[in-house]
Amino acid sequence: MQPHPISDSDSFESILVGAIKAGFPSPAEEVREKLDLVKLLVRHSASTFFFQVDGVSMVDADMDEGDILIVDRSVEPYNDCKAVCFIDGEFTVKRVAISAQGAVLLPCNEHNTKFKPIPVGPDNDFIIWGVVTYIIKKA
Repeated sequence: MQPHPISDSDSFESILVGAIKAGFPSPAEEVREKLDLVKLLVRHSASTFFFQVDGVSMVDADMDEGDILIVDRSVEPYNDCKAVCFIDGEFTVKRVAISAQGAVLLPCNEHNTKFKPIPVGPDNDFIIWGVVTYIIKKA
């Protein structure tokens, strides 16, 4: 899993047709305006990266194989955040439990018992690389 940086010149514009009801159908007013997904989803372009999910350890956190994660390195990690972590030479995405005793990287897949919590100790080369701010899913 390698990060894909974005720059201020990146843009993904599309036409926003309008709001769509997820409840009962109703006649929609046609509203057309430009929608720039990078501007909408990226607050800090210099510190934001895209990752593609490889694996199934986070399916219960709604991160499925092939999804795109938007990760912001400028967001301060917090207890229970979903974050891309760099541990012992590898990137991983996990839920991070932070306490006075340290951190534990928690998988989110209750149906697969092969994924175990990863306690972070003083012997680990570890950094919370960035916090997941959005998940882009395939339909």
